[in-house]
Amino acid sequence: MDSDQWYASGEQVQLLGHQIFYRQSGNSRTPSLVLIHGFPTSSWDWASLWPALEQRYHLIALDLLGFGHSDKPRQHQYALLEQASIVEALLKHLDINECHLLAHDYGDSVVQELLARQQLQQAKVVYRSACFLNGGLFPETHRTLLIQKLLLGPFGWLVNRCSGRGQFKRSFVKVFAHATRPSDEVLDQFWNNLCYGGGQSQLYRLMRYITDRRVNRQRWLAPLQHSPIPLALINGSVDPVSGAHLVQRYKYLACRLDFLSELADVGHYPQLEAPQRVLDAFFAFHDQIEL
Repeated sequence: MDSDQWYASGEQVQLLGHQIFYRQSGNSRTPSLVLIHGFPTSSWDWASLWPALEQRYHLIALDLLGFGHSDKPRQHQYALLEQASIVEALLKHLDINECHLLAHDYGDSVVQELLARQQLQQAKVVYRSACFLNGGLFPETHRTLLIQKLLLGPFGWLVNRCSGRGQFKRSFVKVFAHATRPSDEVLDQFWNNLCYGGGQSQLYRLMRYITDRRVNRQRWLAPLQHSPIPLALINGSVDPVSGAHLVQRYKYLACRLDFLSELADVGHYPQLEAPQRVLDAFFAFHDQIEL
């Protein structure tokens, strides 16, 4: 499914003062599964997994604020805590009281915040399980790309202004395994989604998530170490940002881990690079837990 088809079958809803794109499908009587995307992409990341997942789950995916076809307000301080509140607001709007979580990259941090709220008895939804794909669960092991460091720096606005399609493509493909890099056509769709509504100009503001992870490290580590719900990792090992070294750190910090799948020849985007293997691993995780 290309991105035009994806967005044609979704909806817009006003949440916390912003227009947010979301997509849902599947039988509402089956368990709900919320899919949360990474940086700098969108909910379209889940398109390859969607047809198989919707046979077992009621699926919900959204474009977080500043991404995809959701609002991209200028002069906005994009915060991961706000993104978590938007997810909660969407679930309330859809009258969903409990769900499972599947997240990637930036979305991993959003899920960590949701789990922290659950641990502190502040959550508005009951989360039954969480599965993380490659992401910066621990700021000390997140290997930031050069372009991200520049965007996060004092002249990030200038770097942002000088960057374009070519720079995006060169940086983006570096996080994929060489054999599974996306085609130029797919890269163009990612770029177009990023630019929708002027989003490309807000990248340096979205980079705040790096700082948010450092500030909230302990808050977001605690629900992993003391989780009352099953947790899983599906990790592309050759990811230069959060590959095999992330798994090592996860184990070292004694975080709960009910299921682990290490994809030796996959990079930062397992759901795009090896969708069937991700599906097999995710189904295996859910088969062993009580839904």
